[in-house]
Amino acid sequence: MLLQSVAAAAALAPHQPLQWTDLGLSPIALDLGFFTIKWYSLAYLAGILLGYWHLSKMIRQPGAPLAQRHADDLFFYATLGIILGGRLGYATFYAPELWAHPQNLIKLWEGGMSFHGGLIGTTIAIAYVAWRGGLSFVRVCDYMAVCVPFGLFFGRCANFVNGELWGRITTPDIPWAMVFPGGGPMPRHPSQLYEAVLEGLVLGTVLLLMFWKTRARWRPGLLVGVFGFGYALSRFTVEFFREPDAQLEDFAHRSGLSMGQWLTLPMMALGLFLILRALNRAPVAVAFAGADRNAGASVTGPVVETGAGKSEAGGA
Repeated sequence: MLLQSVAAAAALAPHQPLQWTDLGLSPIALDLGFFTIKWYSLAYLAGILLGYWHLSKMIRQPGAPLAQRHADDLFFYATLGIILGGRLGYATFYAPELWAHPQNLIKLWEGGMSFHGGLIGTTIAIAYVAWRGGLSFVRVCDYMAVCVPFGLFFGRCANFVNGELWGRITTPDIPWAMVFPGGGPMPRHPSQLYEAVLEGLVLGTVLLLMFWKTRARWRPGLLVGVFGFGYALSRFTVEFFREPDAQLEDFAHRSGLSMGQWLTLPMMALGLFLILRALNRAPVAVAFAGADRNAGASVTGPVVETGAGKSEAGGA
């Protein structure tokens, strides 16, 4: 509906830049006077819940590297990783001045979250759950990676609804060029929607098809590698259309790349490495048993992996 609204408005005013204010959007989803709920909060909630639901559906398929109880633990620890990592990552990469006033770090309602920080926090959460449960870290990452684009899509749509993180100035002859409040009178790229499409819809579709229509999940590291490389490539590309954070404009000008682009480069390299590594190794072969012998896994869950040289009960 959001994309359709923008397209319809663009069709009605082909020679004039769109006005974000004309779309009737508000950052607040529900205002009860004494309590407000913002779309950004709902975006996080929707991404986490949908990801948890889909992960639970994925692990019911043969050969899953984790059981439902592990998914429940991941739901809790990954949520902590997203929030804590996202906030601390923002302070580290984008707003170092927050470290001078640590009390401001808890003011999440003022905005300021970093995807790369959230990714680090989530990776630590996965590593902890995998270590504690004796699971294959890489294969759990594969399953988690398929679920991440849900949150990316909702999060970028929420950025657009908030009228924040707008794109660079462009010419008004682009039908979807838009004037954002706080962004000056010049039309800009709605780069939030570019990211929603590339990082959410396109990348999510690719990963879902790979999981459900191919045998990619039997190649440890392939799915998470495609996610890492695909996200990095999408983000690197969109950053050419996205306005750098105000406090980092000088850095972007001096270095030739934005902070977001610099942060995606190691992610792109790691993703490519994981893809090549997965494709050059034999896929895992999973042996099954009729009884639950994997400390809580379902009767169709994994018991032993061969070909990868590991036991699912023995860790990564």
